[in-house]
Amino acid sequence: MPLVEVHPEGGSAFRVEVEGRSFAVTVPETLVVELGAPDAEALVRASFDYLLEREPAGSILPRFELSVIARYFPGWRDEIRRRWR
Repeated sequence: MPLVEVHPEGGSAFRVEVEGRSFAVTVPETLVVELGAPDAEALVRASFDYLLEREPAGSILPRFELSVIARYFPGWRDEIRRRWR
């Protein structure tokens, strides 16, 4: 599994580094609550782990709002919820 580095950038914005690639991600606080995550940074990290289990870093959008993952991977919400149990 590639190393995922998550860097808070203020508010709901994060920069994520994976295999020399950089991603800009925003996370609505409502999503953190909905998915039962301890905080937004943990949710970003878990979501990137989830994505990297399914596709290479080069296939991930360079800029996105985290909930868009569900459009491409319908099981994402349920799997992420299970990770907090």
